[in-house]
Amino acid sequence: MHCPYCRHSDSRVLDSRVAEDGSSIRRRRECKDCSRRFTTLEQMQLVVVKRSGVVEPFARDKVIGGVRKACKGRPVTEAQLAKLGQQVEEAIRASGQAEVPANSVGVAILGPLAELDTVAYLRFASVYNHFTSVDDFEAEITRLRAAASATTDAAPTAQPSPAPASAEPALPDPALADPAPLSANQLF
Repeated sequence: MHCPYCRHSDSRVLDSRVAEDGSSIRRRRECKDCSRRFTTLEQMQLVVVKRSGVVEPFARDKVIGGVRKACKGRPVTEAQLAKLGQQVEEAIRASGQAEVPANSVGVAILGPLAELDTVAYLRFASVYNHFTSVDDFEAEITRLRAAASATTDAAPTAQPSPAPASAEPALPDPALADPAPLSANQLF
């Protein structure tokens, strides 16, 4: 470890403490040459092993960039993207592995993204899971609807209050109507 003041290569460790939920170690050091003190933070380096065998350091910014593309045009803020990136990194670090396969990063993205925005989730999942047809989209939408109804069935529901009587007949809600089939270009 080089001293940040005099660039001397030798220092003495004065104190070591575990920091950030055990994922890093904070060390207080003293330079043997200039006697100045400084702090270092040692963290387990996560690396991603791609399908080709190439190994590269995990980059939260790269995760956020990929998710940002899926969220284009959606009501998702930068703060929400940053939080998602943090959740993904925490999930990967929690696995305890120093070398993580690239598909594990994708899987770690899918869960938080589905909670954040379902349309962005479908966009990301279509690329990540290599959707090849509209049937793949329909199957994923059916799965999402089943998961959503399972969570709403588990939660207590309030009884809707009766609608006030009106002289005009109720118009059907266009959001509930069956949509016309969409082409692949209209999906995005």
